[in-house]
Amino acid sequence: MAGQTGCNFSKFAHWGRNIVAVGRNYRDHCAELGNPVPTKPLLFTKPPSSYLVEGEGPILIPRGCSNCHHEIELGVVVGARCRDLPSDPPLSSLVAGYCLALDMTARDFQEEAKSKGNPWILAKGFDTALPVSRFVPKEELKDPSAVRLWCKVNGKMRQDGTTADMVFSIPYLLAHISQVITLEPGDLVLTGTPAGVGPVKPGDVISAGLGDLLTMEFSVAQRE
Repeated sequence: MAGQTGCNFSKFAHWGRNIVAVGRNYRDHCAELGNPVPTKPLLFTKPPSSYLVEGEGPILIPRGCSNCHHEIELGVVVGARCRDLPSDPPLSSLVAGYCLALDMTARDFQEEAKSKGNPWILAKGFDTALPVSRFVPKEELKDPSAVRLWCKVNGKMRQDGTTADMVFSIPYLLAHISQVITLEPGDLVLTGTPAGVGPVKPGDVISAGLGDLLTMEFSVAQRE
């Protein structure tokens, strides 16, 4: 089921209530970290306080983190209430648009949490852990299922992939999430990252692009 809204999506990054992220949604990324390809979506969340809009400051590596990684992703901005969706819902009525996002990860925090069977909240949810581009209306991105994502650090290409390689499609992800979590207009779904994730350090500059639609850039600093 879905409802309509009159929200101003150009400001979504300042008020989105839910951020649901998908882990291990590209086979090559699973391989590089030695993880099996999942048979159902691996979901986790980030708090809205992790948002960082381009131009509003640097990515801050959290205190105590010695291994912070970049992960470039396509973000899906929900445009209508999603609850108990059918298995292959129409994107045109559910999605307001998209964004380019970085799922910054304190990898050492994550590895410690995984070893103890604990949640990833500190690894994935620290302040500035979700840098995002401008909002891209759905009319600008005609085919989100086959769009290039790339990420450079200090001008060197690290990640260069396409959403065509996702394990689970965007419609499938929205339907799967909606069986347990109701998505509201303005909520963000992160769809996973291709191979090439790697570390950044204070002073680095991350640049990234979404097809021919946009590029974004963020500097990296240490949280004091």
